Amino acid sequence: MRILGPIVIAGLLVGVVPAEAGQFNAESFTLANGLQVVVVPSHRTPAIAQMVWYKAGAADEAPGKSGIAHFVEHLMFRGSKAMPPGAFSRTIAENGGRDNAFTTEDYTAYYQTVASDRLELVMRLEAERMHDLLITEEQVKTEREVIIEERRTRIDNVPGSLLAEQIDAVLFLNSHYRLPTIGWQHEMRGLGADDARSFYQTWYAPNNAVVVISGDVTVERVRELAEKYYGPVPAKPVPEHPALTEPPKVASTRLEMTSPRAANPYWSRSYLAPTFIEQAGRPADVATVLAELLGGGETSRLYKRLVLDKKLATSVGADYSGERNAGSFSIYAEPREGVDIGALEVAVAAEVAVLLRDGASADEVARVKRRLQEGAIYDRDSLMAPARIIGASLASGRTLAEVEAWPDRIGTVTPEEILKLARDVITDSTAVTAVLLPEKRS
Repeated sequence: MRILGPIVIAGLLVGVVPAEAGQFNAESFTLANGLQVVVVPSHRTPAIAQMVWYKAGAADEAPGKSGIAHFVEHLMFRGSKAMPPGAFSRTIAENGGRDNAFTTEDYTAYYQTVASDRLELVMRLEAERMHDLLITEEQVKTEREVIIEERRTRIDNVPGSLLAEQIDAVLFLNSHYRLPTIGWQHEMRGLGADDARSFYQTWYAPNNAVVVISGDVTVERVRELAEKYYGPVPAKPVPEHPALTEPPKVASTRLEMTSPRAANPYWSRSYLAPTFIEQAGRPADVATVLAELLGGGETSRLYKRLVLDKKLATSVGADYSGERNAGSFSIYAEPREGVDIGALEVAVAAEVAVLLRDGASADEVARVKRRLQEGAIYDRDSLMAPARIIGASLASGRTLAEVEAWPDRIGTVTPEEILKLARDVITDSTAVTAVLLPEKRS
């Protein structure tokens, strides 16, 4: 990576770091208050996306306060010293833009898409609530009912979501990833203004955030506005993230759930996997290729064998999810009507056993890697994808250089690495198997 000499603007030191030519050709600079700003210029359309990523999520919550990270996300729209409740989103809409936010285990992200000539507006609005958020008892009382209703709608009334919570609760024995990001309802009901203020004041700081701007912009213009609006926000001490790693698993678990709300049977098997950043992300790259090979769409092994050839399933897939302190690898399937879910489970296990025994050929691996690399090319042409991919990676502990080099790194994954990681991760003696069944009607 080439580092340019420091640039002084308005008395503040800014190091400009262009990444080597890669997936997005992004450039990064850091303000004196510690805020990292990444710019991805693309002049295809006169629009921009701004994403502000705070390196704080559900994994940073205190015991008994599940859901507070997501609650603060909601309260960020309830008003600041300069903006009354609801004015943030209303202002964005009045200027022809859209905005939203989301919370995960490791980070919370806020984003806007607007015309490029509204860049200054969205940067000013986000900088304001980075340090001047107002949290009142009345706001908390109202918004607490909103998040509880969101839990009812998204989790409590969705059997698959309820089952997913149970899977995480037994897959992760020690880390906070065993708890739902939205929170347990009985703990959500006890969240108050002091809890929200404490989380906000602890974790929301420029030195614990990343701003990514993609679209019709220049680095010079972004730097000018970042200095003007984000630069004055003071840095503050931020604690270390809880580093609760997983102990070795020594037993398998089987979960079965029957629900009248379940439309179709569903089967899954989940395993602990390497973290997103372990060994400079190499195991994560290999796990990504493995998931694509096994269940990444209609050209994957499981889809061709179980959906097309044997006609046992209507859908099948595999997924790798890496977090800051833990990761998971999952295989899942829905049986075709009239197919016993036990027979589908046996068929999936048989196909996986073939991979664990024989591995994959160099040609098959090359095709899978090419699909992933082609997907990276499409991401480059998107307005939101660069900001989303870069922000999530940096907020999880990776570097911009690692993000830019991802397609090249994927290209170096070997069949031998895939086989070794598959044998290390896919161990049924420590897996969590889950079955969801519709309630039988008399």
